[in-house]
Amino acid sequence: MKRFFLAVIVLVAAGCASTERTSPASTAAGRVIKYARFQVDGREAYGVVKGDLVDEIAGCPFGCWRETGRSYPVKDVRLLVPVKPTKVLAMAGNYASHLDQQPKPKNPELFFKVPSCLIGPGDAVVLPAGSKEVHLEGELVIVIGKRARNVSEAEALNYVLGVTCGNDISARDWQANDRQWWRAKGTDTFGPCGPFVVSGINYDDLLLTSRVNGQVTQQQRTSGMVFNCSQIVSFASCHVTLEPGDLIFTGTMGKTPAIKAGDVLEVEIEHVGVLRNPVVAEK
Repeated sequence: MKRFFLAVIVLVAAGCASTERTSPASTAAGRVIKYARFQVDGREAYGVVKGDLVDEIAGCPFGCWRETGRSYPVKDVRLLVPVKPTKVLAMAGNYASHLDQQPKPKNPELFFKVPSCLIGPGDAVVLPAGSKEVHLEGELVIVIGKRARNVSEAEALNYVLGVTCGNDISARDWQANDRQWWRAKGTDTFGPCGPFVVSGINYDDLLLTSRVNGQVTQQQRTSGMVFNCSQIVSFASCHVTLEPGDLIFTGTMGKTPAIKAGDVLEVEIEHVGVLRNPVVAEK
């Protein structure tokens, strides 16, 4: 009986090893992989993007997975929010260019957005009727790859799957006048995210660009962050347990532009892609 169970364990281990396994630890070492979550033929799937094609995988980016042999042109699938997070955190005041004359924070200043505010590439940002001033905030977003609790800065990137583009849409009048930021930052559609999650690149030195109707409104490298990705993940994990797929928006830079119905918003990150969303008024 013991030999039987040992054989089963060996076979399971071999089966996992025979699949292409990706983990935060391996991708942090420099193997670049671009993941997508997409909808095709009425179903959702994860895939690996290679050029203009997305190769569907069995499993998910957070554990063992293998390619199924099914590929689709990226233009023919509907790209979704690239992961399904249990929680969404976001940084406040993480670029000196955005702080202006305010002092830099001593610790990462995090707040919560709600997962229900997330929308994918191409989905519309809806301007709520009750707000008079809504802004775009282009940001790098960290995607957690495995459960993280009390991790050190030195080990933090081993818990990161990769990064994606994010837009921390913000109702400035609500942000200034409410006691809490729950609706200013968490209103439905106030969290565009995507199009891909990219692993194995230098997250702390990427060019981040925001555009409104094709005009550049923000541009800076992520090396300008007050707290880098390792520091943010480590600090957050000391207070809340981070789960696979959780998102951390890392803050925005410079001055943020007001947006209006009819605008097209873009957040582009070097080596990651372009997140594009139209803006509409609430009906």
